[in-house]
Amino acid sequence: MAKTKTVVTVISKISERPVARDAALVVIYGLDLGRKFDLNRDQTVIGRSSKADIQIDQESISRNHAKVACNGTQVMIRDLGSTNGTYVNDEATQGDYTLRNGDLVKIGRTIFKFIAGGNIEAAYHDEIYRLTTVDGLTQVFNRRYFEETLEREISRSNRYGREVSLVMVDIDHFKQINDNYGHLAGDHVLKHLASTIKTKIRREDIFARYGGEEFALLLPEIDLRGSTSMAEKARKLVEKQRFEFDRQVIPVTISLGVATLKAGLRDGGDLIRAADAKLYEAKSSGRNRVCC
Repeated sequence: MAKTKTVVTVISKISERPVARDAALVVIYGLDLGRKFDLNRDQTVIGRSSKADIQIDQESISRNHAKVACNGTQVMIRDLGSTNGTYVNDEATQGDYTLRNGDLVKIGRTIFKFIAGGNIEAAYHDEIYRLTTVDGLTQVFNRRYFEETLEREISRSNRYGREVSLVMVDIDHFKQINDNYGHLAGDHVLKHLASTIKTKIRREDIFARYGGEEFALLLPEIDLRGSTSMAEKARKLVEKQRFEFDRQVIPVTISLGVATLKAGLRDGGDLIRAADAKLYEAKSSGRNRVCC
């Protein structure tokens, strides 16, 4: 009987597969939200200039800000001596930086997500779906997802007679932060604050960017006393946190308003208005405090 040969199939690691001709940058924060830029040329220049391959018309972006290069197996990004720098995952790039799938690239006030892989269209559509629920800058839930979840939790609370509380959070004197340190610093404060609070809440809690410098924290099955305690912990946490951007320390505090679903509050809008009223009380009575 003839001997049969064993055929060995080598499966390469995903990280070793060529990505240069199957990669893209997707805008997850800034103008043209959701737009995909295919990286299908040897070099792609990003900048404010009308001649740039990816043009972003923002004052914080240099005319020729950064360059993305493909060498057949890797995609690398290099800052072109821009005024405000090029950041990958919140770290300023030095020289050529090799991009990996999922990296967040910040240029000016625009954030791209780098996607690569065998099925880039599927990855792109997954990212578009994620954009419907997550705020691109802070990486916490967005207002749309928050409002949908709020209505579900209120229906659940009414059906089963369970508590549900809402904390509205506002950064004190945020306009002054933008005016004194710049909008890039303001973006950094928003992102840092969101990550600071996000790490200290329960898995079932919903923390979202409600708009501008305002956030919302939905606390299912937590009464007024418990939600007020949670709000005070968040206030102290932010007050003690060190916020620093471009070697400048930025003082940051927050004001918080707390409300719990009760008789007379019929829906999510009523609960938001109740928490907002307490937030206004906290801000008008001196800021950096919790009112319930």
